[in-house]
Amino acid sequence: METSAVIALAAALSVAVSVIFASLAQGKFAASAMDAIGRQPEAAKDVKSSMLLPLALMEALAIYGTVVAMMLVGKI
Repeated sequence: METSAVIALAAALSVAVSVIFASLAQGKFAASAMDAIGRQPEAAKDVKSSMLLPLALMEALAIYGTVVAMMLVGKI
């Protein structure tokens, strides 16, 4: 394989893996939060406000994967 093909494959895997695992984590986290709200509706405001930071950090994982892919594509 040529070097550029390996770099392109690494870039694609970087985005795919980071987005897949970040979306799985966000889905599981949101499902748990909705379950908590369903069990205790009066705590909905507290649950929603405490969801923001972890969801932002999970989204950052996907963004990091995309940034790494862009850096790799820049080397082709």
